[in-house]
Amino acid sequence: MPGTNTVAPSSIIIEDIQPRVDCGRYPIKREVGDRVDVSADIFRDGHDMIAAVLQFRAHDESDWREEEMRFVDNDRWAARFIVDDNTTFFYRIEAYPDYVGSWRDEIGKKLGAGLDVASELLEGVHLIEEIASRASGEDLATLESAIERARGANDQGSAVAALDEAAVCAAIEANRSRVGRAVSPEYAVTVDRLAARFSAWYSMFPRSAGTEPGRSATFRDVERQLPRIADMGFDVLYFTPIHPISKSKRKGRNNSLVSVEGDPGVPYAIGSEEGGHDAIHPELGTLDDFRHLVTQAASFGMEIALDVALQGSPEHPWLKKHPDWFYIRPDGSIKFGENPPKRYEDMYPLNFQSDAWREIWDEMLRIILFWVDHGVKMFRVDNPHTKPTVFWEWLIAQVRAKHPEVIFLSEAFTRPKVMRALAKAGFAQSYTYFTWRNFKQEIREYGEELTQTEMKDFLRANFFPNTHDILPSILQEGGRPAFQFRLVLAATMSSAYGIYSGFELCENTPVPGKEEYLHSEKYEYKVWDWDRSGNISAYVSRVNAIRRSHPALQEYENLRFVDTSDDNVLAYYKATEDLADIVLVIVNLDPFHAHQTTVRLPLDTLGIGHDGQVRAHELFTDETFLWTGNEQHLTLDPQDNPAMMFSLHKWVHHDYVEPDY
Repeated sequence: MPGTNTVAPSSIIIEDIQPRVDCGRYPIKREVGDRVDVSADIFRDGHDMIAAVLQFRAHDESDWREEEMRFVDNDRWAARFIVDDNTTFFYRIEAYPDYVGSWRDEIGKKLGAGLDVASELLEGVHLIEEIASRASGEDLATLESAIERARGANDQGSAVAALDEAAVCAAIEANRSRVGRAVSPEYAVTVDRLAARFSAWYSMFPRSAGTEPGRSATFRDVERQLPRIADMGFDVLYFTPIHPISKSKRKGRNNSLVSVEGDPGVPYAIGSEEGGHDAIHPELGTLDDFRHLVTQAASFGMEIALDVALQGSPEHPWLKKHPDWFYIRPDGSIKFGENPPKRYEDMYPLNFQSDAWREIWDEMLRIILFWVDHGVKMFRVDNPHTKPTVFWEWLIAQVRAKHPEVIFLSEAFTRPKVMRALAKAGFAQSYTYFTWRNFKQEIREYGEELTQTEMKDFLRANFFPNTHDILPSILQEGGRPAFQFRLVLAATMSSAYGIYSGFELCENTPVPGKEEYLHSEKYEYKVWDWDRSGNISAYVSRVNAIRRSHPALQEYENLRFVDTSDDNVLAYYKATEDLADIVLVIVNLDPFHAHQTTVRLPLDTLGIGHDGQVRAHELFTDETFLWTGNEQHLTLDPQDNPAMMFSLHKWVHHDYVEPDY
């Protein structure tokens, strides 16, 4: 039954609003200063005109800001807004009948047909008088003047023109009626700081920063490594767990279930009589030492990221205080971790389904906030897919409510839908399957999936070519060229990437038959010779310097692939929206052989023209070339450099300076 309201229900329909994630169940992601392009299908019955505005506000603002939406085609409308703060934003669409627009359309057609429009002029004046009743100041004066001039016009065309001037239209738009409006649901935007999109991570074991074999390094030793790491161009220094390590069930070298005197244990076996997740391993130093390290890292333009590994060792204080937080077997023993055939007898997983789940959640939040209070704003989360996704959604929301600057990286090497769910739940960055994508077509397809489908709105890929757990086959077999081209791919396909220390040394000795490091520092103290022969530290520095100097490489969604004639050569470019910065990357994916290829450039798309000339500046060698046409023939020798990067500019005559002989 119709209600008693004198205003009829709106007949405007708003459909297919984009972007949104799972119909708005989860927020989309953006960074401070980023743009949100919103579009929707908006229509109504009949032929009358409609108008629409995109409304947006920060979560702590009561009033909506607005941007006028423009008609695109086929009932599709679009507008955009800028998110200008590290917080949560909301947006929605409001659409309403455009009575003045409908009047203009009708009277314009009748005037064009030579018909009398006296009645229509009266309607127009009446419409604008109604709008003027809500106006004030300059708008009111503009509308009253237009009405007066229309009434005093000598002919109908002049009268219509008086009501259709640009200033009059602007005043109408600002004060028009919204009777009959339709309003869409609200959708959320999580706005992170820029580091969520653009960052270079360097992963290390702090205890391996020293120079004395068989002993743990300290945080002071790590400080002495800061210049070296900063010189390579990294801005995030990520530590594996820094907490006390259990002596009980401690693992030995190469993952042996039996340790011997001097084995330091696995940092993920967290907890001993010296404390748990809010304590520091005494061999590394004190909490004051850690805070000093955080400050020193900041002076080099780096911040510290900590590993969050939510489990306890046999000696963790939780075991004594809260045994019910763990899985208790029928015989009364506590279940240790397993990934058959691997056994993790030194680690006990938490039981998030226990009756004490709320206590567990609260304790995990306390731990994160403890480290935030000590200067940590980035966390890499170990195996998040083994904990409830709903827990992460709650935890990250709780942390962001107080500290929106905090960034969580998901180590989600898991099933695709689980990885996506974790990103939707709030992780700002995610590990991906890039680590195992080696061939041209699969790399291209994966890059397009991440950056050109709906995934770009909720999952930011952080490309790691290796981790302390994973030594991919391509690095084992491909030697130095493989390390070089995997670095280039990681650092330029995504705007966020990282390496595990030792990558710059081309460390690639595997456990036979496995993608794991032999003599891994997970199980022993290590001392590294950072200047050893064959290292690619200078190459890493150059790649990171190129990233910092080219805005196109600091964007995430702008990855576009181009065709090449050789299946071993991959090519792609990134460009800023205004095409002021264009970087073309060409990579030989074969670490053993040189390959010649033809690269087909989309010059029209790049604003150059298919028969134009291009000034191509090669960023490794600093050489400049003049290319003509959209096909270029190149040779990439992996023994020299398996990758090329070109900064592209349209060639114009004034680029050339006559030499002074």
